[in-house]
Amino acid sequence: SNRYTQKATVDSLSFYRLLRSKNPSPYLFLLDYENFSICGSSPEVMVRLHEREILLRPIAGTRKRGNTTQRDKELELEMLNDPKECAEHLMLIDLGRNDVSRVAKTGTVSVPEMMRVERYSHVMHMVSDVEAILEEGKDMFDLFSATFTAGTMTGAPKIKAMELIAQFESLKRGFYSGCVGYFAFNGNMDSAIVIRTALITDDTITLQAGAGVVADSQPELEYLEVKNKLGALLATLKELQRG
Repeated sequence: SNRYTQKATVDSLSFYRLLRSKNPSPYLFLLDYENFSICGSSPEVMVRLHEREILLRPIAGTRKRGNTTQRDKELELEMLNDPKECAEHLMLIDLGRNDVSRVAKTGTVSVPEMMRVERYSHVMHMVSDVEAILEEGKDMFDLFSATFTAGTMTGAPKIKAMELIAQFESLKRGFYSGCVGYFAFNGNMDSAIVIRTALITDDTITLQAGAGVVADSQPELEYLEVKNKLGALLATLKELQRG
């Protein structure tokens, strides 16, 4: 992952209101604390539990949005036919299934929808659904423990990948790639991965994004993916500063 930090005085509520209009997403959040704020527009569920039905939605595979409808479609087909993107996506589906199976009823883990494309303001993503039924005797906290941190943020095998991240990333990730969500008294829960998110303090704004690295990754293309993922946040900051 790469971090972008800028000295700036940013009103967190103004940033959030502009971000949600620029980049509508499944998860929009503003968390105001005494010394900092976290403001995000995340496209990705970390894990969800509703009436004992589990949903995990790995996102892997990214392209910048095209300037025209035709170019958008070309980029979609390019992504769906990219062997590297597809191999990475399938690996993360398997990792998600493995995580969920630790707390799911035997035989209930399925992938009902695979490799569909979702579009956002600056990028498009390849997305799949991993579903299951929570095993009797397990609860939302067991599910969270089994699935956090998301495989799309670590890679596989998860423990070894996290060791390599700690070794090679020069900065600790902090808020980035964590999660924000809720645990309800009725046993349901929902959580989003903290991506497309800004950390705002009195005089600084910090953004972070990353890309998956596999054997045939090209560094230039992975760095371009990082820049594309930061697009909505940077556009929001630029417009806010322009007034």
